[in-house]
Amino acid sequence: MNDVFVVTGAGPVGWTVAGQLANQGKTVRILTRSGSGPEHPLVGRVKADVQDAAQVREAFAGATAVFHCIHGSSYTVDAWQAELPRAEQTVLAAAGEAGAVVVFPESLYSYSEPERPMVEAGPRTAEGGKRGVRTALLKARDASPVNTVSVVAGDFFGPRVRISHGGERVVPTVLAGKKLWVIGGTDQPHSFTYVPDLAAAMIHAAKTPSLWNKVWHAPTGPAVTQRQLATAFTEAGGVQPPKIGAIPGWALRAMGVFSKDFREVAELLYQFEQPFVMDSAASQAAFGLRPTPLPEAAAATAAWWRAQG
Repeated sequence: MNDVFVVTGAGPVGWTVAGQLANQGKTVRILTRSGSGPEHPLVGRVKADVQDAAQVREAFAGATAVFHCIHGSSYTVDAWQAELPRAEQTVLAAAGEAGAVVVFPESLYSYSEPERPMVEAGPRTAEGGKRGVRTALLKARDASPVNTVSVVAGDFFGPRVRISHGGERVVPTVLAGKKLWVIGGTDQPHSFTYVPDLAAAMIHAAKTPSLWNKVWHAPTGPAVTQRQLATAFTEAGGVQPPKIGAIPGWALRAMGVFSKDFREVAELLYQFEQPFVMDSAASQAAFGLRPTPLPEAAAATAAWWRAQG
């Protein structure tokens, strides 16, 4: 009998993981509230709520690995605290019953010394706000008796990536020749991860028990500035170099006095006002994987956006 791989969520990460697994000939079960996901003969789309323990146990039956790719319903600390820990505990319990390893995509938020290049052995003890939620999730995974793997990525870009600093606010804007406004500084180095590279690393980790119960970094190319990333998209699209302006941190913080949405964004301004760099060399060596070169990744991203019309 073939192994069954379960994916929770059909956002850019879950969709890409499911697609890559199916293209490798694997049987995939993707869980969403709406029943969405890639249309592929090896992908079974299941309507399920990851907060419902009975539904999750049923959906995980017979699974070899679970890829838990669901995020909060909104980009707020309140939503994250209310939703993410409970969902992860439900997923871990059901995966434990099924004997499946759980693979998580993870962010850089928990790193407590982000002013230095962030490496797998670096401290992940950030407190407060959304950063503290990510720290607590990592601690809970570490304490769980269930096998887990956390694969850390920088800000996403790539096909299907919309809500991101390399997503819908950036790519269609610069491809249309419009001025792009970014937060923080236009010329600070920042790590961006191509989602297909993250998905490939998660799949490899799931199949390799020697990599379990650790935190790894997704293969990620050299840090680039927001200007360099936008320029890569315009070069891929064959359009003029982008016109870029920056919204300074003081302005966002001032707007945060009156707007909760701006406060949530301002909390992470440190990532764009100074270098914010991850190093994936150790993980690349352990996984035998390399990041997709930026021109190739930018070309695939630009092509996907143009296909959206």
